[in-house]
Amino acid sequence: MTEVTDFWRKCSSCKKSIGFNQKYYVCSVSTCNGQRTGYVFCSVFCWEVHVPGANHRDAGAIEKTSPSKSAETTRRIVPSSTSSPTTSTNTSKDVLIVASKLKDYINARSEMNTSAEVMMTLSDIVRSLCDEAINHARADGRKTVMSRDFE
Repeated sequence: MTEVTDFWRKCSSCKKSIGFNQKYYVCSVSTCNGQRTGYVFCSVFCWEVHVPGANHRDAGAIEKTSPSKSAETTRRIVPSSTSSPTTSTNTSKDVLIVASKLKDYINARSEMNTSAEVMMTLSDIVRSLCDEAINHARADGRKTVMSRDFE
């Protein structure tokens, strides 16, 4: 799905549109201007609003120019997945338990060895508990699974 927009991006502070071929600002701190965060600001004021919350010791606003409309004509919007995480083949077969830590724990507590099958069995139990916690967080309207969701 693609969507044509008449602006380049929105300001990370005030959400005002930043047009094509317009001046904008980025934070000089690498964690703010990285690919994952990609904060952009329409003015120095909006950048200053961001600084206290980011706990920067020494930062600056770097002036840049947004790309032209011909360089970036469409944005690709990826629809959210409606499938359950348990139906994914990659996540349902992975071992979620750190084998060496578990084996060391069991050996220290009982001087017993641990079968390799235990990791898969415990991973299935952890997956089931996580699925229940995800459903509980979703029912509470949150996008973050918290420790209270496992109770």
